Amino acid sequence: MTASSIAIVNAYVVPVAGDPIEKGTVIVEDGRITSVGPAAQVAVPDGVRVVDASGKWVLPGFVEAHGHVGIHEEANGPAGDDTNEMTAPNTAAVRAIDAVNIDDEGFRDALAGGVTSIVVKPGSGNPIGGQTVALKSWGGRTIDEQVIKESVSVKSALGENPKRVYGGKNQTPSTRLGVALIIREAFVEAQNYAAARAEAERDGKPFARDLGKETLARVLDGELVWDQHTHRHDDIATALRLADEFGYKLVVNHGTEAHKIADVLAEREIPVIFGPMFTSRSKVELRDRAIANLARIAAAGVRVAITTDHPVVPINFLVHQASLAVKEGLPRETALEALTVNPASFLGLDDRVGALKPGLDGDLVVWSGDPLDVNSRAELVVIDGAEVYRWEDGAGHVVERAERFA
Repeated sequence: MTASSIAIVNAYVVPVAGDPIEKGTVIVEDGRITSVGPAAQVAVPDGVRVVDASGKWVLPGFVEAHGHVGIHEEANGPAGDDTNEMTAPNTAAVRAIDAVNIDDEGFRDALAGGVTSIVVKPGSGNPIGGQTVALKSWGGRTIDEQVIKESVSVKSALGENPKRVYGGKNQTPSTRLGVALIIREAFVEAQNYAAARAEAERDGKPFARDLGKETLARVLDGELVWDQHTHRHDDIATALRLADEFGYKLVVNHGTEAHKIADVLAEREIPVIFGPMFTSRSKVELRDRAIANLARIAAAGVRVAITTDHPVVPINFLVHQASLAVKEGLPRETALEALTVNPASFLGLDDRVGALKPGLDGDLVVWSGDPLDVNSRAELVVIDGAEVYRWEDGAGHVVERAERFA
């Protein structure tokens, strides 16, 4: 067997996509999960490294659905901040993958918090910020070897941020009116571009490419999700209006006041990536922020995920946000779904990550106990069947690239 094969035995296995299993076994072969079930029903293949997890919990690696790890580096100041290309209101053509530093300390913190997949997004300074990328949080020689999906969605922002950035430059958009206008005009131009491109293809004529319009055409075609940064309920209503007008797949990001129109979101089956929760009310649109709002949104029937918005909140605190959401009324089963299967589903990653079931990537975490107990810790993190982090001798140890690729 290869180094990417492992068997976790005698654990309390929480697949999330199925019922928990006492004395369970999870087998990963060649980087993929091949078996999940009670020990009596799952035979461990010869040659597979066996880890006895008696008394411990095993869950799928968590999915951070909205972070800036690697593009907003820690402790590097402006030199390490490539989050926002704020030189034009519409930067649909830029790609987060082109700015990710895989040696950012945030990736190591992710492992300590049991986070094995991260959707890295441009920031919220522009009405249209650019393309996001889904990554494994460790393991590649280059960033390209950690990619789950190169283009997941397009980040867009409504509300205070783009108003402040471009109003300060005395240019459009300086109001909510202008922010919506930038987005609407961009999609109309993308529709016209797609129609002209199709006509040129039919006629066999050359056609000049436009990377930004091509990106938005992919959103219109349903290939890319529209990740809408929006806090206030009126901005969420604008997000719904724009989605209705252009027919794209909308995911609300942050959703600080989503509880105020949660019934509307539930009717339309619009999911919410909620958070970050561990912040102060630093601006007007956060005035009604509360951890308990997540429980209210979920109770209305909205599918939810949780975000740290790293580095706004350290990514290793993702699970702690879920714990406090449970304290404030979120069902614990929903909390675990919000860390795993839900974000994977919202963003089209559920064929790879988000649960423990055969066929998915071998990304799992052995916890000392219930991960929603703040006293529990990630003791072993496995990505694609390879051990990338372990807790031993009272400290966390990341298996560095020099060790993995020696």
